[in-house]
Amino acid sequence: MLILSPRAVERLENYMPPWPMPKIFRMTKAGKLIEGIFRGETINTPSMLCVADYLDSLSWIKSLGGHQAAVAKSEANLDVIRAFVEQHDWVHFLAKNPQQISNTSVCLTLDLDPDQVKKIVKVLDEEAVAFDIGAYRDAPAGLRIWCGATVEASDLEALMPWLHWAYQQVSQ
Repeated sequence: MLILSPRAVERLENYMPPWPMPKIFRMTKAGKLIEGIFRGETINTPSMLCVADYLDSLSWIKSLGGHQAAVAKSEANLDVIRAFVEQHDWVHFLAKNPQQISNTSVCLTLDLDPDQVKKIVKVLDEEAVAFDIGAYRDAPAGLRIWCGATVEASDLEALMPWLHWAYQQVSQ
């Protein structure tokens, strides 16, 4: 859903960004708001593969038990990591406030220097244990583990000993 104030419409009609805008984000044409957007007219043909994937995803979430079941699965996945963090004094949640810890994209920091953390990421990749597990580029050095409903708790349980092993390999 998109709601625009009169001021937002005025800015859209009078401001032209100095960079190119992808067609899907263009909401004006010739300096006027494209009214058809608000009547359901298609401004960019979506890939039917994306539509099919979206419908499959909705069906899958429904088969789990819906939104609440998906959230519960993510929370259970976070619990696996939380237990690991509680058992090891060298790994910490990036978020210091427990209320701010994500139950999907779990970010961890390690008591290692950034180069050692990169080595852990590399070792886990080379062992085909975890791919793309390094922290975001602008974040402190650490690990980023997806714990959304598409992940099984058993897979996270299998990952935890590998994290411990990789830490021991790199920290010595």
